[in-house]
Order: sequence, then structure tokens, then C-alpha cells
Amino acid sequence: MKRTECSAMANDVHTSHEAPSGPTTRFFGLRLKFVLLFSLILIVTCSTLSWYFVETRRQAMTSSLEELGTILLTNTVHNEHFRIAGVVLEDHITLGQFMSSLMTIDHVVYVVITGSDGRILDRQSKRVRTPSSHAVLASPPAIYPDDHLSESLLRTPLTTPVISRLVLSPDQRLIAQDETSDWLLSFFLRRETLFDFAMPVLREVSTAGSQSQRAVELEETAGLSPPTNTGAVVGIVRIGITDAQANQALLIIVRNVLFLTIMIIAAGILGAHFLTSRITTPLRILATATRKLSEGEETTSLLPPASNDEVGQLTHAFNVMIQSLRDHNQAIIRNLDTIRQQVRQLTTVHQASAAIAKTSMLDLDSLLETILRLLAQNLGFPRMTVLLYHPERNYTSIAKMIGVTPEAEAAARQLEIPITDGSITADLIIHGKPLLIHDIESVAHRFYPPTLELMRRSGTRSIVCVPLQNHAKILGYLVCSRGSLQCNEEDLDTLLTIAGHVAAAIDNAKTYADLAELTQHLEERIEQRTEELSHANTQLQEHDRRRSKFLSVVSHELRTPMTAIRSFAENMLDGVTGPLTELQRTYLTRVQHNVARLSRIIAQLLDWSRLDTKPIELRVENVCLHQIATIAADGLQMVASEKSVSLVVVPAESLPPVQGDRDKLEQIFVNLIGNAIKFTPPGGHISVESSVSSPGVVQICVADTGCGIDVTHLPNIFEEFSKVPSTMPASQGAQLGLWITKTFVTMHHGRIWVESQPGTGSRFYFTVPTAESQDVPKQSPHESMSSDYSPSTQSST
Repeated sequence: MKRTECSAMANDVHTSHEAPSGPTTRFFGLRLKFVLLFSLILIVTCSTLSWYFVETRRQAMTSSLEELGTILLTNTVHNEHFRIAGVVLEDHITLGQFMSSLMTIDHVVYVVITGSDGRILDRQSKRVRTPSSHAVLASPPAIYPDDHLSESLLRTPLTTPVISRLVLSPDQRLIAQDETSDWLLSFFLRRETLFDFAMPVLREVSTAGSQSQRAVELEETAGLSPPTNTGAVVGIVRIGITDAQANQALLIIVRNVLFLTIMIIAAGILGAHFLTSRITTPLRILATATRKLSEGEETTSLLPPASNDEVGQLTHAFNVMIQSLRDHNQAIIRNLDTIRQQVRQLTTVHQASAAIAKTSMLDLDSLLETILRLLAQNLGFPRMTVLLYHPERNYTSIAKMIGVTPEAEAAARQLEIPITDGSITADLIIHGKPLLIHDIESVAHRFYPPTLELMRRSGTRSIVCVPLQNHAKILGYLVCSRGSLQCNEEDLDTLLTIAGHVAAAIDNAKTYADLAELTQHLEERIEQRTEELSHANTQLQEHDRRRSKFLSVVSHELRTPMTAIRSFAENMLDGVTGPLTELQRTYLTRVQHNVARLSRIIAQLLDWSRLDTKPIELRVENVCLHQIATIAADGLQMVASEKSVSLVVVPAESLPPVQGDRDKLEQIFVNLIGNAIKFTPPGGHISVESSVSSPGVVQICVADTGCGIDVTHLPNIFEEFSKVPSTMPASQGAQLGLWITKTFVTMHHGRIWVESQPGTGSRFYFTVPTAESQDVPKQSPHESMSSDYSPSTQSST
């Protein structure tokens, strides 16, 4: 039965391949390819073996014929009686006896005995020439080989036979044949080949009888050993041996081998065809079934395995696959039904969620009303309730209800449901567990009694409850009921899906309400703070005006008495009032020093006040920094000389001009050189160097050998009113000179920094762009002070 089904399916496959709907490309099947390959291998192998066997037999037969001819010839030639009586004495009776004995052998065709002078002593042949149609002869002539070989042998005393292969030419002459190339042609043309054995008969040199007797014995026993001593040639013996019988036997062998080879090849081809049929037939059946399967046709039955080998295992695996596909198809069908049901459910949920997302109302009561109406319309719940959690008092209250009368809703919204251990509310609010209650009477003890009474009055039998959770915070829970109908797991899953959206909408509404309240509170606070700041700003402006006026008045009022004090002190020191004691001179010198110090402080305060209150315009022109440095140093030379401090301006060559305000630049030099003089002890040295640090930038360095500045105070050195400790506190002023200097440098788009260590002096650097690289615009001091300084280039800031 299985074979019948397999054959039928194979016929279907063959029919489907033979009768396609459109033109197809012809191809060789796996069975044909395998049979052709196996047949080719089998034919080549069998033919090679057969050829080897036939060739081996042919060579063995040829060797036998050559051995036979050699033995016959050597025995005859070495026979003492034949040599003496037959050849030497030309005894025809002896020759005839030997001739007759040789001719009786079937393979011998002719025997020719030639004398030493080339005369033929005797000869016989079994082959005669075939007479022509018009010639009439009494007896046709016999066929013998030509005498050229005999003539050469008469001159060469050989001791071994000379073997030649001869064939009968078309003119019936014996001619030589090529040993290697013509035997196959002669075999198939059935042309007789003659092996011609020729050997000279030699006269023995020694006449001793014992030696002759020993030679005869050797010849009779071995037949191949030549005599030890040779003499002159006394004759030649030629024996012709035919291969006709050998060819006949070889022909029989070839026929048998050919028949056997053909039978083996035929049996191999049939076996290969049968074997490939056992393989390809199930494969074709599998291919057909696979094609039907790929085209969507459903197979009604499994394929029977034709064998237990790999093909059978493949068929079994295919059957398992078909069965698995059937099971998967059934599972897919069931899943599709479930998916369709879930899609319908999710579509409903999506419509409700989209409606919630589109709701622009942020009033909580209106929002809950809209959400519950949408859920009731899309999910089919006749009664729905939202309860909100109040963590400050640990209770829940009903925020909105639908499906009940307005009076019942108003009464329900007055309830405050406490959260107690073991209650339904505790599971929802504290543990966040969704609940599906099929019968409220079975868990009546877990309900708050007024709530249970309300559900009984409304005819509620089963409810589903889900917590409303958003960002890990439970806001309340949603209760839905189908009235007298029972809720199921699908209702619970649907509410769990929509609960997050409802919680987000409620949280947004509550957040908006809180944000609106906070915004109102913030607006009130901002208005209050704005009024306070406005009042404070007015007070600060008034204080600033009074400060500026105070500084201006104080500076002006202080300058008049200070000028008088300085003049009187200088007159007294000059001796106008008479001679002075050393103590008086010391006191007057101190008075003069402190008056000068107070004058500098007043000047710095006035400069600081002007820079801080009103914009300053630069009178820009092309100037030479080295020239300005020289002028400033000349003005301070007397002060430096009084302290025994050397002040040197290092000459600079090819220094490019800069664009700047001459007065402001001179004040920068005066401030830096003046500071260096103040903080350099007697015997110290101050130098001013000018150079081009980089293309388009002129750099100035004011170096001194004074007390130096601690590294920790360098970042604050250029700040106004900075309190930097010094080893020479008497030289310190209002701490405004470096701040003013930095302001002027910044107004010229330059940079300023300092390098200093305590006890080794200080080096103040500042840079100004050249006139070709930049035009300096007018700036206010406030704009100039907003410039940034890089720590890598300005260590002082």
C-alpha cells in the first residue's frame, strides 16, 4: 500500500514537471546525473581492467611463443649431431629428420637451414602463396623469409637467436612488423604474425671429446646455454613460429572479457538506477509536497517513509514538520481570535484614552464627569465611581459617580471612607492591588458599611476595582459595575489598561490646580518684592549721590588746608623760619611725607569716584610707549633719589607705535613706577622694559627689587580696596592705584598681570595692541571692567 502511494505521488510529480502551465527550461534530474556519473566511472574502470587483463594475456602468449622458438632453435643449433652430420657434412637424411621433427610442432610454420656459403641446405614451409586468378600452377610456391638476415648472420658469429616479427604483405611477401604499434591492427584484421628465429651454427674450436660430451649434456639439459668456445659460422637455422593459435585463444578471451564487462556495466547501471530511484522518488514526493505547502495547499495525509535510511529519516522529519505546522496553524488561528478580541478591546481603550487626551478641561469635577461618561460609553459599564485618596487624613472620598440619581450621588459624596487593615480600601490604596469581586456579599465584612448599603440599594452584584496610580503615587481608585451582571477578568484587564490614563488626567488636573494656586501666591510675592526692591533701589541711588557729593566736597575741602600745611612744612624745612633742630626736622619730614600720602589718597578717591559714576572718553592718538615711560620716570626720579632707589628705563629699538590716550598711559606708568618706589627699600633697583611680545602687541614690564607679594594674595591685587598685607605698611595707601591702572589698561584692550615672590621683588606686566592691529574705541569704565582675563596669561587675576 505504501509503495502504491509513493508511486502515485511520484507520478504526480512527474506529471507536474512534464505539463507545466508555461514554457519551462529542460534540466537533468538528480537520478539521471547520478546514473550517468556512476555509469561513466563503471565503464572506465571495467574497460581499464579488461584492457589490462587482455594485454597481460597477450604479452604472456607472446613470451611463450618467443620462449618456444628460442628453445627449439638453441636445442637444434647446439645439437652436436645436427651440427656435424647435418650442417658440416650436409647429410640430407639427418637434416630431413631434424626438419620433420620441427615441422610436426603446430606453431612452427617454416624451417630454413643455410650453409656457410649461403646455400640453402634444406627448407620446409606450411604456408604457400595464393595463386592469382589468371595464373595456373601445378603446385603453388611456399612462403619463406628473405635472405638478407641470413647473409648478415654469416658474418656475425652470434650465440643468441635473433627474433623478428613478420607479416604477409599484399604481394604475399614476409615483411617486418613494428612490435608495439601494429599488433592491435593485426589482431582485429586477423592478420597472421610470424616470429622469425634465426641463429648461426658455429664450429667448435676445441676437439676434446670430453668437452664435446659436456657441451652436449649442457645443451640437452638447459637448451639455452651457448657453448663456452665459439668458432667460424658453418650454417644458419631459421625457424618461423605463427601466433595464429595464440590469437585464436586471445580472441576467445577478449570475447569472454568483453561479455563479462558488458554484463558488469549493465548490472551496475541497473543497480545505480534502482538505488537512485530509491533516493530520488521520495525526494520528488517531498518536493511536490513542499511545493504544495508553499502554494498554500493543505496536505491531508502524511508521507509514508519508503525506507529506514537517511531519506526515510528526512521523510519522517518532513512529516513531523507538517504536523508541527498544522499545530502551529491551529495555534495561530486561536491566537488570531484572541488578538482580534484584544484589538477590539484595545480599540475601545484607545478611543477612550484619545478622548481623555483631547479633553482640555482642567477643572477636576468637569474632568471626572467627562472621563466617566466616555468610559461608560466605550466600555459598557452602567455604573462607575471615582474615589480620591486624602493622605493627610488617611481616608478616601467619592469624587464622582455616574449611573445613580443626583440625590444618591450627593449623599455618597458626603461619605468619608476610612482606610483600615483588612478592608477593600486598604488593598487598593496601601497595597495597590486590583480587585475583581464576583459577589459583594461574600466579602461584605470588608466593606465600609455605608458603602455596602449604597451598593445594595443600587442593585450592584459584582464590582471590579483598580487603583489609580501615576508616577508611583496612588491618587485613588476606580470602581465599575455591570449592575446585576457579573464582572469578569476581561473587565479587569481593560480597566487596568485605562487606569493609568485616568490617573494621569486626574494628576494633571490636581497639578494644574496646585500650580494655579502657587502662581497666584508667587505673583503676590513678586509684586511685594518688586515694591521692596524699588524702594531699596531709590535709597541706594540717593546714598550713591550723597557719597559722590561727599567725596567731592571732602576732597575739595581737604586740599586747601593740606596745601597750606605742605607749604608751611616746606618753608620751615628750607630754613625760612630759622634754624631747626634735628628733632624738629625729623617731625617736619614726617609731616611732609604724610601730607603727600594723604594727597595721593585723595587723588585716587577722586579718580575712583569719576570712573565709577561717569563714562570716560579716550583721546586716542599714535603714541610711543617708550617715550611715555621715559617722561613718567623722569617725573619720579627725584622721589626715587630721595629713597636712594635707582630708576632706569631700558632703551628699546624699533618699538611700533600704539593707539591710546597719552594722559591715561602716562598715569599707568606713574602708578606702577610709584608703587615700585614705595615698596622698594633704599639701595633697591627699578627698571622699565619695552618689547614686542607677539605680532601686534607691545609689552611693558616694570620690575623692582622690593619686598614682594605673597602668592596667595596675587589674585586680589587688582581689586578695589583690596587689603593685601605688606612688610612696608607705611607705604600703603587707599588700595585703589592698581585697580585704576587695570581699568586704564583694559580700556586700551590690553592685559595686566604680576609675577612676584616675597623678598625677591615684583614684575608688573601690561600689554597694549599696536596702532596697525587695532583701533581703540571709546569705552566707559564699567564696560572696561567687564573684560575677561585668562589665568594662563595673567597670573595676578
